[in-house]
Amino acid sequence: MADSDTIARPAPDTVKILIAGGFGVGKTTMVGSVSEIAPLRTEESLTAAGLGIDDLHGIEEKKATTVALDFGRITISRDLILYLFGTPGQQRFWFMWNDLALGALGAVVLVDVRRPESSFAAIDFFERRGIPFVVGVNGFHGDHPYPPDEIRDALALPDHVQVLLCDARDRESSRDVLIALIDQLIATAVP
Repeated sequence: MADSDTIARPAPDTVKILIAGGFGVGKTTMVGSVSEIAPLRTEESLTAAGLGIDDLHGIEEKKATTVALDFGRITISRDLILYLFGTPGQQRFWFMWNDLALGALGAVVLVDVRRPESSFAAIDFFERRGIPFVVGVNGFHGDHPYPPDEIRDALALPDHVQVLLCDARDRESSRDVLIALIDQLIATAVP
């Protein structure tokens, strides 16, 4: 094929989405379940050095933690790609959230109803910065003991923040949470 036969295509638009929440809520799992590529993970084993620093109450089975970020990608079309950035959940790594949030159009805040207080900081982070977000309630072991309205009240969320029940292990469930966020971003976009 001659050079004149080659059609130059513009680079696709990219959308940066954060997957955030407290320590052990399923951020790495969600990025991994929905990414079309093998996700980049910066996990390290939990060690005795974290005793007294990392609160493992309710997540005693946790063996590793994200120390920088998780990264995944979803190609929506030839013209649109989502980049997913999972944040670290431990307080000592929160300083990285400001850098990770640069250029993000929206976020998913994952909540574990066994430990809802672990997600308060993430909710506050996005509210203070005006970054649109949805809340994904990760049902560990398929368990969703509370309806979305009760979770909204417990987290003191405004009505415009969607609360969605999900399973971060399940590709379709994670996809549905991302679709809800994208739909919200489209609906609120300035023409």
